[in-house]
Amino acid sequence: MKLDDIKDRIPQPLYNSLLPDIEEFRPAQVKSINAGLLEKKNLLVCTPTASGKTLIAELAMVKNILENKGKAIYIVPLKALANEKFKDFKKRYSSYLKIALSIGDLDSTDNYLSGYDLVVCTAEKLDSLIRHKAEWLSKVATVVVDEIHLLNDPHRGPTLEILITMLKDILPNLQLIALSATIGNPKDLAKWLNANLVIDSWRPVELHKGICYKNEVEFE
Repeated sequence: MKLDDIKDRIPQPLYNSLLPDIEEFRPAQVKSINAGLLEKKNLLVCTPTASGKTLIAELAMVKNILENKGKAIYIVPLKALANEKFKDFKKRYSSYLKIALSIGDLDSTDNYLSGYDLVVCTAEKLDSLIRHKAEWLSKVATVVVDEIHLLNDPHRGPTLEILITMLKDILPNLQLIALSATIGNPKDLAKWLNANLVIDSWRPVELHKGICYKNEVEFE
């Protein structure tokens, strides 16, 4: 599937932003589009690292923003990753979207975020915003949870699970996109998220498995 194949299904500014870099979609991206990505369906995307998961999220977030469905939130587990995604999104979309990074004070409603279209934050920060009843959250249409396999993490998992539960409750029309490279029980998680499951094994660089013994590697 090529970018031109969905030209009529996405806003023109989004198409123009992708055109310099994207000509043909990767397998996971094609599966996601076919699974209802552009029709506001919830998705759980389980594909290897560097297989194109972030673009899947971008298609949903930017499309919904430009079509006046509502704001978007991109949740990451680490501040360093939040900074990286913020810079990437600013580079591609800042000409027509207002993009914010919110990873600071956990005891604030950050009311200034009401003037932004796309907010990149950590799970802990969003949890704080919900508990402080930030009014702008009611205008959110799309939430992306990156590294959702951290639900199994003993430290971050409980916060993330409660966060997703609250989001589903306060935003009944939310489109939720969950991303991960590794999940042990994808079907169960997809059912809990009420999401269509997208699984693909394609990766840009082939992975070889082997055993290293006495400085020699024997591949399978």
